[in-house]
Amino acid sequence: MDIFLIVLFTLGILVWLVFLLDALIGLRHLDALEKEPELETGPLLSVIVAARNEENQINASVHSQLKQTYRHVEWILVNDRSTDDTGKKMDELQGEDQRIKVLHIDELPEGWLGKNHALYKGTLQALGKWLLFTDADVRFEEEAFAKALHYFERHEIDLLTAAPNLNANRFWLKSFVAFFLFGFSYFKRPWMANNPKSKIGTGIGAFNLVSKEAYESFGTHEKIKMRPDDDLQLGMKMKKAGYRQRIVTALQLIELEWYGSLKEAFVGLEKNTFAGLNYRISMVLFSIFGVFVTNVLPFLTIFSANKTIVLLSIGNIVTSGILYVVIIKRMTLFSPALFLVLPITALLFIYSIIRASYLTFKRGGIVWRGTKYSLRELREKE
Repeated sequence: MDIFLIVLFTLGILVWLVFLLDALIGLRHLDALEKEPELETGPLLSVIVAARNEENQINASVHSQLKQTYRHVEWILVNDRSTDDTGKKMDELQGEDQRIKVLHIDELPEGWLGKNHALYKGTLQALGKWLLFTDADVRFEEEAFAKALHYFERHEIDLLTAAPNLNANRFWLKSFVAFFLFGFSYFKRPWMANNPKSKIGTGIGAFNLVSKEAYESFGTHEKIKMRPDDDLQLGMKMKKAGYRQRIVTALQLIELEWYGSLKEAFVGLEKNTFAGLNYRISMVLFSIFGVFVTNVLPFLTIFSANKTIVLLSIGNIVTSGILYVVIIKRMTLFSPALFLVLPITALLFIYSIIRASYLTFKRGGIVWRGTKYSLRELREKE
């Protein structure tokens, strides 16, 4: 057993060093949108917001958008079969500003996920040169649009993704969100979207800005109509198809409360955890094993009687800790000190994977915003 751990932890240190080098190089090319000048005038921007049962969020989000310094904007607010007052609040917002259009959807066609269909229907009403896909709970500073559009034009790209500040008010939720971003960063390597030679792309639901021409030539949301992780898939598939993409951080310009509690985070991850693992049991098991071995086990074996294992455990903790600090300081506003509870947070993340996968199989699919989508249908459309 000791020999197995020695080999495992030696490989672990080497892997962490590779991840660290990759992140240090990649993050050098990750721009902060706050430093970008503003585009004062230009073509029409169409902002598309799809919402289902977001009556408590929609007003604040849209009002923050209406204050933007870039004025040549239209909004298409899509009410996706809401059962609360979301539709009513959208109609009231339309009465406040003539640039707002409201589209009410009452039925979901077969073969579509609700949000993807709503966004697609919104694009059919859009008249702008650019399309901005955002969520109903996102808040924007006044210059966010102007800076993003200037960056978009200056780099002559087809799609721009902006990483927002994911606000979390509770300690364990904050540590969970930080761990999620840590894992997402070294697993998905989002900074590779900025490498024109790379086929790796990314996307974030809070801010995906795309040229309408590129979006339509790519094939629109019809290409990803059954993907729960539509935002990520839009960026990934467009980049793979050869479209020019970049990702920036916008931690001072764009903010959302991803989830209100740890329980809400577990429920929210039900819809896309299994999709993110390509609907494969082997990937679920590999992810659980990988997270435990890299982020939990070294904190246990540090108390081993074998000095070599102790030293290798410390090596894994130190190298992973350096990577954690680098990513958290660059991609979030959280304190890197959250690394001190990393093994506990990793166990919570493992629980979320097991929970989401189990519920997906138990239900025979996912339940998202009150609508069930069968696993068979999700896999067939993959």
